[in-house]
Amino acid sequence: MRVNPERVGRHRGPLKAVVLDWAGTILDHGSRAPVLAFVQVFARHGYTVTEAQARVPMGTAKREHLMAILAMPEVDAQVRAMQGRAPSEADVDALYAAFETAQLEVIRETSTLLPGLLEVVSGLRARGVKIGTTTGYTRAMSDACAALAAEQGFVPDARYSVTDVPQARPAPWMVFDNLRTLGVWPPSAVLKIGDTVADLAEGHAAGCWTLGLVGPGNELGLDLEAFRALSPAEREGRLAVGRQRLLDHGAHYVADDWSDVPAVIEHIERRLLEGEKP
Repeated sequence: MRVNPERVGRHRGPLKAVVLDWAGTILDHGSRAPVLAFVQVFARHGYTVTEAQARVPMGTAKREHLMAILAMPEVDAQVRAMQGRAPSEADVDALYAAFETAQLEVIRETSTLLPGLLEVVSGLRARGVKIGTTTGYTRAMSDACAALAAEQGFVPDARYSVTDVPQARPAPWMVFDNLRTLGVWPPSAVLKIGDTVADLAEGHAAGCWTLGLVGPGNELGLDLEAFRALSPAEREGRLAVGRQRLLDHGAHYVADDWSDVPAVIEHIERRLLEGEKP
């Protein structure tokens, strides 16, 4: 069998859409809201969970995120010591109900747009590129983020959350729903941008280009003030570790912040014109 490579749907034009994550990508420098909410909720129930532990499953559906924290040996041991048994479904239900309330409260405190986002989005839209979004947040949490982002000037063309689809990341359904709503295809004409390993897996599963955002995201986990307070050497060291981790997990590209994104898009479009696919 012979296949004509020019007749298999290869896209040789510019990008048609960019699909963004929310926390740590659009707003909330350091993706602080989920971490703060998880740490607070576990503490209220008598358990100690560190920020580092709370970050490990970042980007996944929040109930799955909570269950992953409970499954950590250090946390499981605390539950067994306090309850005299392994964590149960009832424990998950109680913690998750408290988390939903705490998360909505923290979102209101942390949802400042990331520096440079609006300028890049404006440039993309001027070229006809559409903007979609996905998130590990529930629809209610996503609605809260979207309302706060709209007040600051950002409104996406499409928005899907983990509770809108049958399976969460790494399944590609949120990306596919965005593309259907936006009227965009093929996936090779799309760039998925996020700050977590789960974002990258979602983008790959959907057949998109992927970009890991390092500085304002989960890899460094710092709010803007703390990030700017780092010495140049410390900042570069931590960025280097974050870049490598996201590259090791399959990112086609990494960017330190939004100012690097236009150059990445330009490079992807050159590759598309040469007939490359993700």
